[in-house]
Amino acid sequence: MTHSASQQNNDADLTNSKILEQGHQKLDRLMTRGAEFLNCRYAIMGGAMSWVSERHLVSALSNAGGFGVVACGAMSPALLDEEITATKQLTQQSFGVNLITMHPELDQLIDVCLNQKVSHVVLAGGLPTTAAIEKLKKGGAKVICFAPALILGRKLLRAGVDALVIEGMEAGGHIGPVTTTVLAQEILPALAEKLPIFVAGGIGRGESIAAFLEMGAAGVQLGTRFVCATECIAHPKFKQAFIRAAARDAVTSVQIDPRLPVIPVRALKNATTENFIAKQREVAKALDDGELALPDAQLMIEHYWAGSLRRAVIDGDIENGSVMAGQSVGMVKQEEPAQVIIENLVEEAAIALAKRNVI
Repeated sequence: MTHSASQQNNDADLTNSKILEQGHQKLDRLMTRGAEFLNCRYAIMGGAMSWVSERHLVSALSNAGGFGVVACGAMSPALLDEEITATKQLTQQSFGVNLITMHPELDQLIDVCLNQKVSHVVLAGGLPTTAAIEKLKKGGAKVICFAPALILGRKLLRAGVDALVIEGMEAGGHIGPVTTTVLAQEILPALAEKLPIFVAGGIGRGESIAAFLEMGAAGVQLGTRFVCATECIAHPKFKQAFIRAAARDAVTSVQIDPRLPVIPVRALKNATTENFIAKQREVAKALDDGELALPDAQLMIEHYWAGSLRRAVIDGDIENGSVMAGQSVGMVKQEEPAQVIIENLVEEAAIALAKRNVI
C-alpha cells in the first residue's frame, strides 16, 4: 500500500470516527430529557415483567446505565418491601417500581414505595385513581402511567402524572389493540412537549430507538430484549424459547365469550395458549350451569395467566406455562450481560443517527 493510500484510509477512519462521535452526541441530546427525568445515563426503561423483573435484572439494568423497574405484580406489601430493599443492596443507581392498579392492596403498596423513598412509580393495568396519583406525588415519587390512546393520555396529563408510556400491541404480556407506530404518531405530536413520553412495544434494536427519539419521545421501554440478559433469573428453558422464536411465534390470546372479558395476552404459541380456549369454554359452561358467579368466573380467567407465567419463567415448563413475549423476540439471538445489551442498543442508535448526518 502506498503512503498516499494509507493516508487516505487513515483519513477515512478518522472521518468515520468523528461521524460516529457526532451520532453519540446527538443521541445524548435526544435522550437528555428522559435520562434526566429517570436520573440515569440512558433513557432506556426496563419493562416490568412479572417473575422476571426482580432484583437481579432490575439492578443490572440500572447499573448498566438504563432504568430498571421492579414488577410488583401480585406481591404482598411485605414481599414488595423485601424486594425493594434487596434491589437497593445490588445497585446505587435509580430504579422504579411497577404497581398494578387493580391490586387489592394498592394503597399499602404505595405506602411501601413511599417509605422506601422509591423515586419513580409506574401505575399499570388500568386507569389509576386521582387519589393514587396524588398520594404518590405528595410522597415525593414521580408517577408514570400507560396511555393506550390520546384521549387517555390527555386525561392522565390533567390528573397530574409526570410521564407516560405508550405501548403498542407488538409488546409481550397484556396488550392493547393499537400498534406502536400508530400510537407514536398519534400521541407524540400532541403531548410530547407537555411531559416526557416513553415508547414501548416491539423495540429490539437501536435504529428503532433513534427513530422514536427523533419523533419526540423522551426515551423507550424494552422488556422482551432483556429476558435473555445473563443476570435475568428466568429458567434456561424459558430463555432458550426466546432465542429459538421468530416474531410470528408471539401470538395473542383469543376471547370466546363476551361475558368473560379477556385482555389480550401476547405469548409464544404452545399448549397453554391452546388450552386457554378450552379453559374459557369450561368456565363459560360453569357460568351457564349456575356453578359460578360472574365475578368468580372472570377471576378464574385472569388467574389462568398468573399461575402459568410462573410455571414457565421459574420452573421452565415452556409447554404448560405461559411464555409471554413481544414480537421483538425474533431479535433475541443469545444470552448476554445487560451491560452488553444496552451498549449494543446505544451503538446501533448512534450509528443510525450518524448515517442520517452523512446523508
